[in-house]
Amino acid sequence: MNNETTPDARASVAGEPPSPLGEIIHIDKALIKDHLDKVVVQTVEQTLNALLDAEADRLCGAKRYEHNPDRADTRAGHYERQLHTKAGEVTLKMPKLRRLPFETAIIERYKRREVSVEEALVEMYLAGVSVRRVEDITEALWGTRVSPSTVSELNQKIGVQIEAWRHRPIEGEHAYVFLMGFG
Repeated sequence: MNNETTPDARASVAGEPPSPLGEIIHIDKALIKDHLDKVVVQTVEQTLNALLDAEADRLCGAKRYEHNPDRADTRAGHYERQLHTKAGEVTLKMPKLRRLPFETAIIERYKRREVSVEEALVEMYLAGVSVRRVEDITEALWGTRVSPSTVSELNQKIGVQIEAWRHRPIEGEHAYVFLMGFG
């Protein structure tokens, strides 16, 4: 007779019913979500950097290190800049060229946030969310805080557009005109 006890036998000795599957595997959902979030950010970052490299190659008329008689320029390294996206903050490697200016069509010059992020900030403003709350929300959503001056700047920008829309002339023929006062 064998004196060794199996895991199921030990479990029943300890007062626990034996598991029909043996050991139970526990999945840490938060750990998986965190890992997937990082994978998404890395993928967005790699994709944007590949697009920037392809654009620099097109401007140069040749790929990096390629010898081509039609080459218009050569690379002079890159500089890094941060961009806030819906996926999170990514680091872009902006190519530098020796003679030609690198003007990318992918990301506007001096742009630090993806358009959808700015739209979300404007939506929060229009919904009446306080600046401090906007800071907290942006940190929760994208992992970085948006400064109060940035929120104020966007609010001023949208305020001008709202006022222009409110004071535009109503042109053409309309069956009904509905006016609603605020105040």
